[in-house]
Amino acid sequence: MKKLLLFSALICTFFTLKAQSDKDTKMVRAIFDEALERGESYQMLHFLTKNIGPRLAGSPGAAAAVEWTRQQMMSYGFDTVFLQPVMVPHWVRGKQEKGRIVNSQKIGSMPIKVVALGNSVGTGPDGTVAEVVEVQDFDELEKLGRAAIEGKIVFFNRPMDPKLMDTFAAYSGAVNQRGAGPSEAAKYGAIGVVVRSMSSFKDDVPHTGSTNYALNVPKIPAVAISTNDADLLSGLLKDDNELKFYFETHAQMLPEVLSYNVVGEIRGSEKPDEIIVVGGHLDSWDLSEGAHDDGAGCMQSIEVLRLFKAMNYKPKRTLRAVMFMNEENGLRGGRKYAELAAENGEKHIAAMESDRGGFLPIGFGMTGTDKQLKKFMGWKSLFEPYNIFQFKNGGGGADISPLRVQDVPLIGYIPDSQRYFKYHHTGIDNFETVNQRELELGAAAMASVIYLIDQYGL
Repeated sequence: MKKLLLFSALICTFFTLKAQSDKDTKMVRAIFDEALERGESYQMLHFLTKNIGPRLAGSPGAAAAVEWTRQQMMSYGFDTVFLQPVMVPHWVRGKQEKGRIVNSQKIGSMPIKVVALGNSVGTGPDGTVAEVVEVQDFDELEKLGRAAIEGKIVFFNRPMDPKLMDTFAAYSGAVNQRGAGPSEAAKYGAIGVVVRSMSSFKDDVPHTGSTNYALNVPKIPAVAISTNDADLLSGLLKDDNELKFYFETHAQMLPEVLSYNVVGEIRGSEKPDEIIVVGGHLDSWDLSEGAHDDGAGCMQSIEVLRLFKAMNYKPKRTLRAVMFMNEENGLRGGRKYAELAAENGEKHIAAMESDRGGFLPIGFGMTGTDKQLKKFMGWKSLFEPYNIFQFKNGGGGADISPLRVQDVPLIGYIPDSQRYFKYHHTGIDNFETVNQRELELGAAAMASVIYLIDQYGL
């Protein structure tokens, strides 16, 4: 009798799981169909990039983006749309930068396109000119010491590793020279820094990005040059150690400005106090329209909630789309969101971020407990019909990372990364570089994961 009861229970469990699987398969298919047939992420991105454009924190563009995304989410009928005040840094680039190789034995004087690093100080109208010392990393800088560096411009020329399939891993392996390089060079008396752009490509486009000055170290001006110009400069220095470089920048940090995170939500019908967040950062660098970084992720996040509204899906838990402010040069929005979540005693059961561009979806990564990861990995088969195969341990995003101390599982949306660092932080990160179908597929994939978390938790 016991064996018969056990067998009956197993049969019952099997059919329950089968019915559940069939329901989820149909729902994921319906989400993709809605996004591909009637998606609006691409149209939203067009408005954001073409009507508002660059959105550096503290700028009029950022303020316009806050108000437009607030109104856009209200127009979709989300249950609640609100602003979270946050003070942000207000760095301005100023007049067009100038750069030039001077007194080269081979080419004489030659103009070089430079862009000031975010948060950097300017040179002023007189510019900075000095001999150049090329280094690959901070260890080499230390070995050279003050005697070789004082009064000179340090040229950080470590490339992103082209052998790595994950270009974000390559970026991580090179980016500290941009973020900390100016302060490291200043410790040895350097008067300026030139950094090889963080790019996977050989081209003539310089990439900006933040630098972070250390306390009690002189702040020196810093610029980036393109990968092609970095190769040129390096080649010239091999035979000419008296070559000089000149650059002129007018960047400055102004007083902080009040800005906002923009939050839209659909309230849960069964567990409204359990919150699932999906978001991207609304700010962008000032050189372009910020289409991939991170207009795409913001519009996909709004689209996730819009899809559910369009499908008349009633979530069990509260779903939030968050447009974080100031990821690029401060992370103030992400930190403020986590701070308010703790103060208000909010229970977040998951947070997802899209901040890797609007390219073809290939998967998701998650940071959480073993139990959470096991459930997350179990959903992989639902995505394989859409050529989404990568469900991996480890993931998240800059803006949602402050939530991790509250034990919130973090999920990073992973699109194909091979083209991302062609556009990242450049003047060519514009709407025309985004493929509509890839953007909509990504929004559908994100919504499908959010649906599964809403149904089953983590």
